[in-house]
Amino acid sequence: MRATGTRFFIVGLLGLFMFIPLFFAGAVINDRAGYSRDASRTIAEEWGGAQVLRGPQLIVPVVETVTEQRRVDLIDEITDLPQRDARSGDVLYRVEEVEREEERAAVYLLPEKFDVDLTTQSDIRRRGIFRVPVYRATAAIDFDFDTEAVEGALRDGQVAQWDAARIVFALTSNRALRGPATLLVDGAEVKLDPWATQGAGQGTGIVAEVGDIREAGEFALSLSFQGAEELRLAPVGRTTRVSMDSDWPHPSFGGAFLPDTSDISDDGFRAEWTIPHLARAIPEVSRESLLPLARGEAFGLRFFQPNDFYQKAYRAARYGILFIALTFLTVLLLDRASARPAHPVQYILIGLAQSMFVVLMVAYAEQIGFAAAYALSAFAVVALLTLYAATGLGLGRRSLILGAMLAVLYGVLFMILRSADYALLAGSTLVFAALAGTMFATRNEDWYAPGGAGAGSRGRGWGPWRRVSPDTATDQT
Repeated sequence: MRATGTRFFIVGLLGLFMFIPLFFAGAVINDRAGYSRDASRTIAEEWGGAQVLRGPQLIVPVVETVTEQRRVDLIDEITDLPQRDARSGDVLYRVEEVEREEERAAVYLLPEKFDVDLTTQSDIRRRGIFRVPVYRATAAIDFDFDTEAVEGALRDGQVAQWDAARIVFALTSNRALRGPATLLVDGAEVKLDPWATQGAGQGTGIVAEVGDIREAGEFALSLSFQGAEELRLAPVGRTTRVSMDSDWPHPSFGGAFLPDTSDISDDGFRAEWTIPHLARAIPEVSRESLLPLARGEAFGLRFFQPNDFYQKAYRAARYGILFIALTFLTVLLLDRASARPAHPVQYILIGLAQSMFVVLMVAYAEQIGFAAAYALSAFAVVALLTLYAATGLGLGRRSLILGAMLAVLYGVLFMILRSADYALLAGSTLVFAALAGTMFATRNEDWYAPGGAGAGSRGRGWGPWRRVSPDTATDQT
């Protein structure tokens, strides 16, 4: 039980034991991240939430004249009672053909041209220590309709009720609307009203009773609204052109389409999209509402918050067991020839100190930001473990080697957290280098020999960790 190999084996088990404190550290991070998400969601909902603009969509009611046969009782002019057959006593009647109009499924038409100019101004709202990006936006939308497509969607006998035609424009929430909202049809303003429907995927928005627009040329809609987290737009036009200007310097473009061009700087960004109708899975005309389909084709951006230190801290916790194992290995290699090797309790204290790193980093990052919090937490842990190695473990000057190794580890971890693209490269290289260094340092080790100096001397201890009497101990520092 005193062989050096046994010490390696026990230290390995202690490293696995460190999964427990790392698990609880991860739970703390998740709790704080959940609290942050709740605060962000509350602010976003109060500010209007993530906005998805869909429309405009022209809705033209349709009726069809149907002929039906109807029974009409014959009435006696004198008695004003139904006439009856003299033999059978049955009521006499005649059959008349009656025409009436029945409503049919309306025709839904999307624009031919759809040009949008979006401008946003961002702001930061706070809830306690949490910061949430929000925005105010204005949209200038020019569009027109190919009204001849409506007639092509009708069946024989059906008639479009152009006088009752209306235009709807869907929003995620009408509460986000701020300032004036105007619709001009050939320069004449049309009244806008709130619109809502119970249909799945329809949502809320605004509606304009435009009537017969077959002779109309240009439509111009202006909206002012606010939102948070996301801003997206559905490409409803046969040809959709969108330009977006914003002062937000960290856009995360996403959705069904990425911008054709984008210019991003510290002062904001400008992006442009041009989307033909063949690139979308939405028909131009239908007998069912097209707005639910349009939601799946929406594109735009997320107001990305680059200081998501909760995600970084959680990734750091996942790498924690690797860093603890490398630290244990370094301590084991440094003191394997010591007269008083490190006790399992000391290894546990070292592991707990490193497990606290991610909790410290989150606590400080909520106040001073990620980079400064990382540097402060890493410095505290490296200084503590180096001092402990020099005094508690009795490594003397060899503790500087441990400090240098820890500094390299936390430097590599910072690079991993800052660049997810190179995380695998850095992590795998670090593990391979540690394994190669261990193999080189132990190349001449006799794994079956009694472990450490003074192993056969008088003293008390547990397994290979034995307390050596002062008269036989040799200072190895």
